[in-house]
Amino acid sequence: MKENQIKLDRTAMRIVSFEEKGNNIEYWLSRSVKERLSASWQLTCSAYGIPYSNKRIMDKTHFNMRKSQ
Repeated sequence: MKENQIKLDRTAMRIVSFEEKGNNIEYWLSRSVKERLSASWQLTCSAYGIPYSNKRIMDKTHFNMRKSQ
């Protein structure tokens, strides 16, 4: 497996009720902002097929600016 490739463990999931799912927010609020952003980036990469990389640099070659009226 490549270093930047993440594999989803489907055995780690289970169906839960809405009440149980509500406790999930406490877990994420206990994590640092960096950890939460990293987790959201991993989910985004999985959903859109983007290769996961630690080099997430914004493309600054395309920029538009309009004059305000």
